[in-house]
Amino acid sequence: MKAIYIANILVAGWISITSLFWPQTALKTVFSNNFAYSESIRLVGALWMAIFILSILGLFYPQRMSIVLLFQLIYKSLWLLFAALPAQLNHQPYPKSMAVFFIGWVAILPFVIPWSTLFSD
Repeated sequence: MKAIYIANILVAGWISITSLFWPQTALKTVFSNNFAYSESIRLVGALWMAIFILSILGLFYPQRMSIVLLFQLIYKSLWLLFAALPAQLNHQPYPKSMAVFFIGWVAILPFVIPWSTLFSD
């Protein structure tokens, strides 16, 4: 599970820092220039910064912080279903590399999340 938190730290760290502080860079590197600039990119940066911080805590408290993995599983699945898939079907631009990463993460997370202890006291 610590490997997942480390991957989160690396990926979420890059996305959050670029989205919050250098949004034009994030548009090119993270979002593949598929969107026009909007301040909403900083909202995405704030979300990913929270994942980054919680993943750092996950290195020290892997079981307790596993809720962040569930959160990622839910929001990545929803984004794939309601944003990436319709864009693909309608031949509209979307960040394909992000979608591929999300598909991989959605495939891995159900096997990493400690379901039996996730909601126990």
